[in-house]
Amino acid sequence: MENNRAILMVLAFLLCGVNINVLVSCEYHYEDLNGFQQKEKVTHLHFYLFDILSGNKPSAVEIAHPNIPVGEKSATPFGYVYAIDDPLREGPDEKSEVVGNAEGLYLSSSQGDKLTLVMYVDFGFTTGKYNGSSISVFSRNPVTETHRELAVVGGRGKFRMARGFAQVRTHYLNTTTGDAILEYNVTLLHY
Repeated sequence: MENNRAILMVLAFLLCGVNINVLVSCEYHYEDLNGFQQKEKVTHLHFYLFDILSGNKPSAVEIAHPNIPVGEKSATPFGYVYAIDDPLREGPDEKSEVVGNAEGLYLSSSQGDKLTLVMYVDFGFTTGKYNGSSISVFSRNPVTETHRELAVVGGRGKFRMARGFAQVRTHYLNTTTGDAILEYNVTLLHY
């Protein structure tokens, strides 16, 4: 048994001291993508997001929360995660035409009295010339601020390779239920 242990130790020391050179073969690959030689465009979008946490058919639901007490109960307390499938409408009225939906997650990320969310949301459009296209937002959203700005970090369809920002204003907020109507003014750079 001692003999086997000694042999293994000698082999381990030898392997650690051996310099193994491995030749790696690679080549540079280039493909001319004509689609990316287009001129960059600027697009402005305006719509309203309806984020409903109450009622029989909410568009935002809690999917996770901390398993420790987090203090005073509010509509969106710290550490709670919500899944959303919120309608996007042309106007702030519930009867306004639906132009798409926002699907994703938001996390209540502030321990203070100022509600802040971190959003991972894809805004998909289902009507008009942007039907089938979407923009992706991954940003901090300080909800208690009157005017706020979110980062647009990507897109698909007509908004391929999009980047830009969304200016958000709360049009309506029920602090008891958390229901909200948010006005979005989005500026995009894309191809």
